[in-house]
Amino acid sequence: MQVAELIRCERLACRGVALDRHSVPNGPGNPDSVAIVMVAEAVPPDPAYWLSTVEAFRAAGANVETLADVEALGVYLTTAVKCGKTGYPVTRETIEACSYLLEEELGLFPLAQVLLLMGDSAIKAVNVIAERNHEPRPVPAGATYRIRGGDFRFRGMRVFPSYLQVGPAFYGETSKRRMIAEDIAAALAFVR
Repeated sequence: MQVAELIRCERLACRGVALDRHSVPNGPGNPDSVAIVMVAEAVPPDPAYWLSTVEAFRAAGANVETLADVEALGVYLTTAVKCGKTGYPVTRETIEACSYLLEEELGLFPLAQVLLLMGDSAIKAVNVIAERNHEPRPVPAGATYRIRGGDFRFRGMRVFPSYLQVGPAFYGETSKRRMIAEDIAAALAFVR
């Protein structure tokens, strides 16, 4: 399955993003192999930024060396915003527009058991999807450090709100790196 061929933005008119960095991942060959969907904030300026995700999984105890190894664990890596951001924060309008694409994308993985929401934009995007569909808000309002570890659900998936694991943000604070590793470890334990 080529997710990028199935999920397309027809508008490409959002503010605060680099439209030339629009990207949707290709995805796994077998959508039923996906147990965890990990949603980061936005398309990074350099694909090498995803390599910090490997470090995050290693810190969580996973035996991985590459992104392919992470994906082989049944993890699908994507972003809430399908273009690169140009500033901080990403506007609510852009998150709302991209949430339609994320919702379609999530629908491609019916057997996914976990939704790892890495950062505020990912959390907002899933809450917007729920709101739009008159569903309960999966992640309550509040600082991530206060809400992480709660038992949240969205469309049958366990939701783990966490911090951004892509690029320089991952290296900012030791305590956040520890919490990211804990959340990934909890997600991996949930699907085992």
